[in-house]
Amino acid sequence: MIKFIVVEDEQFVQENIKKIIRQISVKNDQDLKVEYYKKYNEKLQKEIDNDLYRKVYIMDIALDDSISGIDIAEKIRKKDWDSEIIFVTSHDQMFETVHRKILEVFDFIEKFQDMEKRLMNDIQKIFNKKIDSKTLKLSGKITDVEIYMKNILYITRDKEERKAIIYTDKDDVSFRVGYSLTELLELLDSRFVQTHKSCIANKNRMIEKNYAKGYFILDNGKKVEMLSKKYRKGIEE
Repeated sequence: MIKFIVVEDEQFVQENIKKIIRQISVKNDQDLKVEYYKKYNEKLQKEIDNDLYRKVYIMDIALDDSISGIDIAEKIRKKDWDSEIIFVTSHDQMFETVHRKILEVFDFIEKFQDMEKRLMNDIQKIFNKKIDSKTLKLSGKITDVEIYMKNILYITRDKEERKAIIYTDKDDVSFRVGYSLTELLELLDSRFVQTHKSCIANKNRMIEKNYAKGYFILDNGKKVEMLSKKYRKGIEE
């Protein structure tokens, strides 16, 4: 899933961007999620901190606030190098400053120079980029869950609660879902293997396996004591 975060304090520009995203959504047959902000606030920071899905930030530089679009972009890059940043601004003299201060800016678009055409082309290019964007989508009674597969480290089964616990590479972020491990394996791709009767792991994130002692170590340094010789063939294939 791609989520669009639009930070723009001029209402008519925000409406134009909304129209462009809607057109792209129809063209690509995707129901896109979009959040709109007029300035930096606590809710926007929570979006920046939540990097469990891919985002496209479309931002003005000069906002009616003490925190500029450039300041927000710097906050994004402290947390997130995967999402795209597009600046849409009437301050074309800021081009050099933007590229000097912010790394990995997808584009810098002047508001009054073919903005709609250029922004539409940029968003389409982002859609066409080949990246690891596979997600695990699960439906729940209270809320639905969608997680990048690359962010999932391992999954265990809680027998008492009869729920699966999905552990991610984000500190203290895990999900409890009413699915069996068998059901989850059918939804996940080939990077996920069963390591124990009560555990599935992302083998791309495993850096060490010790079958004799029954544990594996992940690339974040975490040791998981759920490795059984019974599943060795499937893990090593």
